[in-house]
Amino acid sequence: MNHDTNCQVGGCALAREGPSLELLNRSTGVNCRSVRELGMMFAISQTLEKSFDLTEVVSPVLHRLRDWMGLERGTIAIRNRDTGGLLLSEAVGLPRDFTPEDYLEIIGDRLERAMEKREPVVVPDLAVWAEENGVSENLIQSLQLAPRTGLMCVPMKFEEEAIGTLSIERQHDPRFGWEADLRLLSMIASIIAQAARVRQDASEQIQSLREENDRLQEAVEKSFRPDGMIGNSGAMRSVYYHIDQVARSVTTVLIRGESGTGKELVAKALHEKSDRVKKPFVKFNCAALPDSIIESELFGHEKGAFTGALSMRKGRFELADGGTIFLDEIGDISLATQVKLLRVLQEKEFERVGSQTTQRTDVRVIAATSRDLEEMMANGTFREDLYYRLNVFPIYMPPLRERKCDVLLLCDHFIEKYSKRQRKTPIRISSAAIDLLMSYHWPGNVRELENCMERAVLLAKGQSVKTHHLPPTLQKKSPKERNEEATLADAIEALEREMIVDSLKDTGSNMAEASRRLGISERKMGLRVKKYNIMLDHYKS
Repeated sequence: MNHDTNCQVGGCALAREGPSLELLNRSTGVNCRSVRELGMMFAISQTLEKSFDLTEVVSPVLHRLRDWMGLERGTIAIRNRDTGGLLLSEAVGLPRDFTPEDYLEIIGDRLERAMEKREPVVVPDLAVWAEENGVSENLIQSLQLAPRTGLMCVPMKFEEEAIGTLSIERQHDPRFGWEADLRLLSMIASIIAQAARVRQDASEQIQSLREENDRLQEAVEKSFRPDGMIGNSGAMRSVYYHIDQVARSVTTVLIRGESGTGKELVAKALHEKSDRVKKPFVKFNCAALPDSIIESELFGHEKGAFTGALSMRKGRFELADGGTIFLDEIGDISLATQVKLLRVLQEKEFERVGSQTTQRTDVRVIAATSRDLEEMMANGTFREDLYYRLNVFPIYMPPLRERKCDVLLLCDHFIEKYSKRQRKTPIRISSAAIDLLMSYHWPGNVRELENCMERAVLLAKGQSVKTHHLPPTLQKKSPKERNEEATLADAIEALEREMIVDSLKDTGSNMAEASRRLGISERKMGLRVKKYNIMLDHYKS
């Protein structure tokens, strides 16, 4: 490899630099280092334009320098704006077991000096310099430096700021100095610096926009998600959206869904997001009382209207005047009550039991049911006209089996809730218990899950909820599992593995500490880990 500035014969090098430079060479009749340097910079500029990600283009740049200058190693380091430290963005020629951090330990001081002085730094013999400056002998030997290998480092400057360094190692030829190579490296560093700054600024702007987008999404999500409602699944996002759409209107809402899904929470959210939030929110379960009492409870009664009516009493509609009334299990009311309810919905008026005086009310009605109202209409047990009055804006609450991704969120919420109530430290859920919770079909929905977590918090004495802390109903086998034979030994092994895994999680895979907690020797612990094929790396902290 030649390093002089005299013209050299070598058309093959020109051919690699592209047709434009070959045309220039033919027209001038000159084939010299200056033309090849121009070709090198032109090729590097083209390389830098190929990708916006700097990490994808600096490696080809260093490989071009290695091919052209015969360098042994080359690095591009970029200063981190946040920490101020240098990070190797790319390095070529490092030994197989040599990390960028090891290399920085050797040459980092020279890179920092080039950055500080904003001028090139040359180390004629890197091995000698490293030894004189206290670099460990093992590091120097592992770098496998050839005799008289020097280091050239130039700062990558953009305007007056040094944003990084470009450095190379190559053997020094006494016949030639470092000036020509330093001049070329400085020009290349300037090109890379401009490209790096543009990308750095753009990356910071993109990161800023992403953070702002995340903040806005979180704000929107919080505004959509009502207090007390847990879940990020698509089904629950749809519920939040519908709540937000209808909350500020006076439209009648019918909440559909199985028992235990949280229909009352939806009704409460509708009221709290409405303009009636400071007015009464009255709840009434239509299935809780017999038909003879429901009418009096809803519309009130006068003194002496029936046996036991010792005084006038306002009904729920009258109490909810100006606010919201929530009629849960609306499908359980009788046909006679349905007629009177229909009148309230249509005319906003009613009479108390035992009175002929018409009472007017301004109340928003939210109803809920777990029953199939369409089938009830077909059977003649639910009025069709009332159905259409109620079903103006339906909201469907999904069963828990349709939103399995929310199960762990709900578990964490209930564990925190009942741990606080029982003055205990919140605990986590073991892997085996998570598998059981996720595989269960939850016929009782969120209400059943809440009861399970309350029981688990009460029973758990350690740092985690285990499978035996969960109710027996969750541990029923599926039909497929019933056909599989399982022995007592299998069950014991499953429990032993679960306890070992939990202990390793708690100790960050510290075998000695985990075995001490379990009351077994470290040797037995090692045998069990091998027996159950437990991957220790998975639980390291």
